[in-house]
Amino acid sequence: MAHRDHTRVLKLGPLTLGGGHPILVQSMTNTDTRDVDATLRQLQALADAGCEIARLAVPDDAAAAALRSINERSPLPLVADIHFDYRLAVAALEAGLPALRINPGNIGGKKHVDILADAARAHQAIIRVGVNSGSVEKELLARFGGPTPEALVESALNHVRLLEDRGFYDIKVSLKSSSVTDCVAAYRLMAQRSDYPLHIGVTEAGTLMRGTVKSAVGLGVLLFDGIGDTLRVSLTADPVKEAGVAWEILRAAGLRSRGPEIVSCPTCGRTEIDLIGLASAVEDYVQRSPAARHAGLKLAVMGCVVNGPGEAREADLGLAGGRDRGVIFRKGEVLRSVRGQEALLAAFLEELDKLSAERDA
Repeated sequence: MAHRDHTRVLKLGPLTLGGGHPILVQSMTNTDTRDVDATLRQLQALADAGCEIARLAVPDDAAAAALRSINERSPLPLVADIHFDYRLAVAALEAGLPALRINPGNIGGKKHVDILADAARAHQAIIRVGVNSGSVEKELLARFGGPTPEALVESALNHVRLLEDRGFYDIKVSLKSSSVTDCVAAYRLMAQRSDYPLHIGVTEAGTLMRGTVKSAVGLGVLLFDGIGDTLRVSLTADPVKEAGVAWEILRAAGLRSRGPEIVSCPTCGRTEIDLIGLASAVEDYVQRSPAARHAGLKLAVMGCVVNGPGEAREADLGLAGGRDRGVIFRKGEVLRSVRGQEALLAAFLEELDKLSAERDA
């Protein structure tokens, strides 16, 4: 793995970010923040999926009024997403939220930025300066010929200076575009010009498949450059899916892992079992079983009983199926032979529970 850029260190509630600390996984609720119970249910689902920071939209006074109750019962540190109304940002801080996501340039003038910076300082909160390709100022669009990476960075630095001029430095920065190449270029440039922690992501990335691909490419490049302190995978999908994809990107980059790694072979004309169904069933079970605690565990789901154990020799536990029977294996050595696909899955999960218990002992 490449080096990590060592940015400033910030505290976000109980979490530490920046300075080479582990990259933190973030998502955003899509519930109505005014619905406290629905929001708390989704926050718990996000926490169960490995999300470490959650952002909430705060569009009006009613949403702001719900924040204290949500924050007191939330399993995750919360970030209030505020646009245009500084009063909502102050209310979020007074409700105990440890961070804001704002654009200081649209919060209502210098006086309101003064009030907001003072309030954040008093509550020891972080301000995330968020810039995206749709929020770049007209003057910068004209100067740079559009929402280019250079325009995004200049916009972010202008907003950062508004806070720095008021002696506020607990700042995190994001620069997002739906263009993977523009995102990568903007974050690279920002990393050269600033040592503030960076929240990375490709915005408006798309549905589950398209968004995952775009996010994996963009975030993967940045992570291998050593850039990024928190990240979000933005998907047109259940936010819980965002957390899962984020962890797989971090695992693939060799930075962090959560739960076992699952390898499975592609289907081919030799496959004589429902390999897709078996792999999906194992993945679903792992997410809610004791095995989820074991990040170093490697599992394999293979479609060929002849070659499978050899091809997945490094797996701590695996299954391989054929037409009439399947085998369970550990480190390439067959443990047991089982007839029938349902029996094979049940036997594999039984062995997985045994292995998890061994690891826990």
